[in-house]
Amino acid sequence: MKIEQVSDSAYAVSGTNVNWALVSDGSGVTIIDAGYPSDASAVLDSVRQIGHALGDVAAILLTHAHLDHIGAIPTLVEQVGMAVYTGELEVPHAKREYLQQITASQMLRQLTTPRGARWVVQTARAVAGHLEMRVPTARAVDPTVLEALPGGFVAIPTPGHTDGHTAYLMPSEGVLFSGDALVTGHPLLPGSGPQLLPKVFNHNEIRTQSSVHALAIEQAHVLVPGHGRAVHGHLPTLIAELPSLHD
Repeated sequence: MKIEQVSDSAYAVSGTNVNWALVSDGSGVTIIDAGYPSDASAVLDSVRQIGHALGDVAAILLTHAHLDHIGAIPTLVEQVGMAVYTGELEVPHAKREYLQQITASQMLRQLTTPRGARWVVQTARAVAGHLEMRVPTARAVDPTVLEALPGGFVAIPTPGHTDGHTAYLMPSEGVLFSGDALVTGHPLLPGSGPQLLPKVFNHNEIRTQSSVHALAIEQAHVLVPGHGRAVHGHLPTLIAELPSLHD
């Protein structure tokens, strides 16, 4: 686990090939995403490492309900009992009324390259025993509630990676939490920097490419992605230069 403070209140935390984020102010902590199941103890420890008790967690904002983003939620709900918010269309996905996630056969196809084989092994270990994990307490985001959470957020619908994928903007400090709508690295990607995930991960590639333009927000100058390092820069410029949008 590595914690990086990216603004006055926001921290980007990297775990097993995935990130989560913490936003801290005088009223408590908001967690954005929650890592793999194997990252659960690290997620809890990251809250403590920025000087808070678990009881300070006000809510979890979920960008989407893939296993590498919901891992610590059951533990946190059990120990803290805080609310879990996500996009309206993502709520049934979080509850596993349907599933939009890379399949076992698609994962097996990644074994044909050394990079893919390493990722498959790491992923299998990270989700072992938790393939049926779900978030039964997930509820739809409400603008008034988001604004009142520690940090104060605005939800940005970014469907494509999943139908209900949602990014979150913290306007007060210009920080954008993009989830998997826009990343800066991944074990299956050959390079780093702002880019889209490989197509195999996206439920709807066309919508994924369309939604990324919603993240070109003028006041955003810090990008905290679901995978890869946080970057500082003018978001509209970074997105306009994305090579994957010009293929």
